Amino acid sequence: MTQQRAEPPVGGTRAYLQSLLPSLVPSERRVVQLCVTDPEGVAQMSVSELALRTETSPATVVRACKRLGFDGFQHLRQYLLRDLGAAEWGTANGHGDHSGEPGSTEYVVSGIFSRAANEIRSALGALDYAEFEAAANAIRSCRRLFVVGNGASLPPAQSIALRFLTSGRVCEAPADIISQQIAAKLLTPEDVCLAVSDSGMNSFTLRSARLAAEQGATVIGITSYAKSALAEVSTHSLVAGAEFHSWNDETVIGNIVQMLLLSALHVVSTSNSPEAAAAHAEVFREVLAMVEDEDAPPTRE
Repeated sequence: MTQQRAEPPVGGTRAYLQSLLPSLVPSERRVVQLCVTDPEGVAQMSVSELALRTETSPATVVRACKRLGFDGFQHLRQYLLRDLGAAEWGTANGHGDHSGEPGSTEYVVSGIFSRAANEIRSALGALDYAEFEAAANAIRSCRRLFVVGNGASLPPAQSIALRFLTSGRVCEAPADIISQQIAAKLLTPEDVCLAVSDSGMNSFTLRSARLAAEQGATVIGITSYAKSALAEVSTHSLVAGAEFHSWNDETVIGNIVQMLLLSALHVVSTSNSPEAAAAHAEVFREVLAMVEDEDAPPTRE
């Protein structure tokens, strides 16, 4: 199959490279990993210099670039230079600044938020918008929506299932692994399985996704890696957020991209739907009634 030509958005080249990194052989991976960790240095190199730095050959450098969808190293280099220029502009215009004194609580907190905001801007570098639209259409027309996620991906899966429920969509998202697999086994070709796995390798989520596929259901995979096992089993694979895994600290923010992507999928798949609007209104009335009941003074028996 011919590799789709790479066209990552401004600021999204590193995220695009990171999403495909696990699919490369070790020698190619060394080339691309250096592009991810030192894009400024690589942008100043020739093919021979990059090959020497990564202990590979010029042919390996070119092959790695082409496997990622670029015409060659110069094509990839153009995207790295473009993103570096955009980053310099953002710095010059005050984007990404920390507040507070270095080492202070304010500095740490503002730094985490600032870095998250910068990374989120580039997180869509690997997302295929045609696949996203096809996934939204599948959800819009399905009979039943089954959402599955485990481990760190369980909270985003549960959260988006609730959002779909409040939009009037027949939806289930069991947290128990056995219940997940039973539900997946009972799906039909009219149903959709929305599987969420950051790594794309969670064995429990993969089992449910494969069972759903065997029943003919449409499988939508939400993952960070384009060549993961989940992406391979999915009818529509939505890839975003791999660059968060280049952070070597303990900030728990990888699920931010998952949640934003799922929220966007919910909005697109329920937009212009009178049924969704009516369901939202009914849910709002019910929540309002509950709040008013809580505010009412207690009655005396």
